[in-house]
Amino acid sequence: MIPMSQKELIARDGWAIIGFFAVITIIIYLMDFIILSWVFLVLTAFCIYFFRNPNRAELEEEGIVVAPADGRVKSITKVHEERFIKGEAIRISIFLSLFNVHINRVPITGTVRYTEKQGMNFRPAYRLNARDTNVSNYIGLETAHGKVLVVQITGIVARRIVSWVNEGDLVYTGKHLGLIRFGSCTEIYLPVDAEILVEVGQSIRGGETIIARFND
Repeated sequence: MIPMSQKELIARDGWAIIGFFAVITIIIYLMDFIILSWVFLVLTAFCIYFFRNPNRAELEEEGIVVAPADGRVKSITKVHEERFIKGEAIRISIFLSLFNVHINRVPITGTVRYTEKQGMNFRPAYRLNARDTNVSNYIGLETAHGKVLVVQITGIVARRIVSWVNEGDLVYTGKHLGLIRFGSCTEIYLPVDAEILVEVGQSIRGGETIIARFND
C-alpha cells in the first residue's frame, strides 16, 4: 500500500466514508427532509474532521522517540515482550478518543522486520485487556538503538486498521505509518534503556511529542 503524503489534507482511506455521508445528505435534502439532512451534514463534517491529516514538524534529532499517535498516555509499564523484542521492554499505551487525529506515525528511524495482524474482538480500547483480544496490527522496527514494536489496536467503534508499511521497508521518524478508523489505542514497546520523557495522563501529539530518548 502506498504511504500517505504529508500534503494530503484528508486521509485517502476516509474519502469513501465522507462521500457516502455527503451523498446521503444530498438525497435526504432533495427529499425535503431538512432537519434530517442537517444531521447527516454534521456527520459528513465530522468524518472530514476525523480523517484530517495535519502537517507536523519532522524532528531529526538523533536518539529520540516520538509519539506514534495523538492521544493520552494511559499506562507506562515494564513488561516481557515475547513477540518481537523477546525480552524486557517498556510499554507505553496511548488512548485515542474520537476527536484525536488517528494517523499513526513512525516513532524512530529503522527497518520494518516484523508485521502481524491478529485478534477477533472489538472491545473498548481504553480497557487494558483490549490488547489481548481486539483486532491488532503489530509492526516491529529494527533501529540503531534496538528493537521497537508498535501495536495498532482497534476499539469498540474502530473496525479497520490500515498499515502503509511492509517488511523490509526503511522508515523514518515522524513519517506516516498507518491509520486506525475511529476510537482506538496505540502501544509502543521500547528497550529498557530508553529514558521515558512522558507520564501517565499526559496528552501527546503523534510525530511531535518526544516520548523517550536513547542516551548512548
